[in-house]
Amino acid sequence: MIDVAPPAERAFLLAVDSGDDPGWTAEDSLAELASLAITAGADVVGGEWQNRRHVDPAWYVGKGKAEELLAARSETRFNLLIADDELSPAQQKSLESLLNVKVIDRSRLILDIFAQHAQTHEGRLQVELAQLEYQLPRLTRLWTHLSRTQGGIGSRGAGESQLETDRRIIRERIKKMKERVGHVRQQRSTAARGRDRRLIPTVSIVGYTNAGKSSLLNALVGSEVALAEDRLFATLDPTSRQVKLGDGQTVIVTDTVGFIHKLPHQLIDAFQATLEEVTRADVLIEVVDAANPHAPEHRATVQKVLDELGAGDKPRVVALNKVDLLSEAAAAGEGISTAPIIGGAVPVSATTGFGLDALRTALSDVLASLWVEVDVALPYGAGELLARIRERGTVDLQYRERDVRVRGRMAPSLAGEVEAAAARWANGAAAHGTVTAATRAAES
Repeated sequence: MIDVAPPAERAFLLAVDSGDDPGWTAEDSLAELASLAITAGADVVGGEWQNRRHVDPAWYVGKGKAEELLAARSETRFNLLIADDELSPAQQKSLESLLNVKVIDRSRLILDIFAQHAQTHEGRLQVELAQLEYQLPRLTRLWTHLSRTQGGIGSRGAGESQLETDRRIIRERIKKMKERVGHVRQQRSTAARGRDRRLIPTVSIVGYTNAGKSSLLNALVGSEVALAEDRLFATLDPTSRQVKLGDGQTVIVTDTVGFIHKLPHQLIDAFQATLEEVTRADVLIEVVDAANPHAPEHRATVQKVLDELGAGDKPRVVALNKVDLLSEAAAAGEGISTAPIIGGAVPVSATTGFGLDALRTALSDVLASLWVEVDVALPYGAGELLARIRERGTVDLQYRERDVRVRGRMAPSLAGEVEAAAARWANGAAAHGTVTAATRAAES
C-alpha cells in the first residue's frame, strides 16, 4: 500500500500595521510569517495587510477588509487564514464564520512548528504545556462540536457542562505537565551544580532563529553535534559540549532555542527549564545574522527576551555570523545597532571557519575580565586544589617553608573555594600554634 501525503494547506496571510512596532512594517512581518508557514508545511498563496490605529476587537482587520477576503478566497482558493498577531476567540470565530476556512494566528503557527521539531522527551513536554495553555481560553472554539450532545434525555438537570468538564481536564493536565517540566528543571539544576563543582565556565549561545547558532556550535566543537538546517526553529532541544579556547582553558557551550518576533508568551513560560541555561551561563554568545537586513530588529527582539529572562545584562560576545555573504564594510559590523556588548563584536562565518579563533580569544578575554584577585596561603597538603588553581587560573605560586602563597586571578567560584580553604588553614595553624605555646609554658 502506497502512503499518499495529504495536499499542503493553501495559506493566506493577514496583518494589521498599527505603527507600534519600531523597525517592523506589516510587509516585513508578513514576509517572516510566510517563512513560518512554509516551515510548517503550507503553501502561501497570498497576503494582505491593513493600516489601522488599533486592531478591530471583532474582526482583527476592519469588517470591510474582512469581507474583501471573500474575493481573495475565490481567487486563490485558500483554505487556511493565518493572522500575524494573536487572535481572540471572538476574532477567530468571526473570521471562520465569514470565510468558512480554518483560521489560526502566529502564536498557534509557531506552536505547531515547535510540535513538529521537538525531538526529545523534554522538548515534547514543554511544547505540550505551551499548547495546553494556549488552548485553555479558546475551548469555546475548539469544542463547539460537543454542542451536538447537549439537550435531550440524559442531559437535563443539574450537572457539569461538557465545556466545564473539558476546562477542568485541561487544567489538571496543565498542572501535571508543569510538575513534569519542574522535574526537568530540577535535573538541569543538578547537572549545573555538577559543572560548578568542576569549575568549568559555561557559555550559552543565543540569537534570532536561523541566525546560525547550531552551525556555530558545530564549528567551535569541530564536529556535527547539533542539528543545523536553513530553516526556522530547526532545533529546539539544547545541546551542550566542551569547547577549548586555548592555553588549556575549557568551557561548556550550550546551544539554546532561537527567538523570534512576537514569540508567544506561552513558549517563554513553558521553556523556562531550557532557558534557565541562559540565566545560569557565565557569558553569552549572541549570534547575529549579519547578512539579514533586519539584523538590528532581530537584536532588539533577542534583547527583549533576555530582559524577560533576567539575563539582559549578562556579559556577552556578539558573533556577526555569515560574513562570508557580506562586503568588507558590512562584515566589520557597520550599521548593526547594539544592545549591551561586552567584549566587542567578532565577524565570523560558521560555514567557512573565518573568525573562530578571534571568537575564542574574545570569549577568553571576557571570562578573564570576570575573574577576581586572590592573595592567600595554602598548605602543601592541598595538592588537588593547587593543581586546579594552576589549570583554571592565572596565578603565581610561591613555595615557602610551611605553605604555598597563591597570587593572581581566577574565576569567582574557584576564588571562593580557595579563600575558604585558606581561612581553614589559617585558623588551624593559629590553633596549633596556641596549643604548642601553652604546652611549652607548662613544661617550663
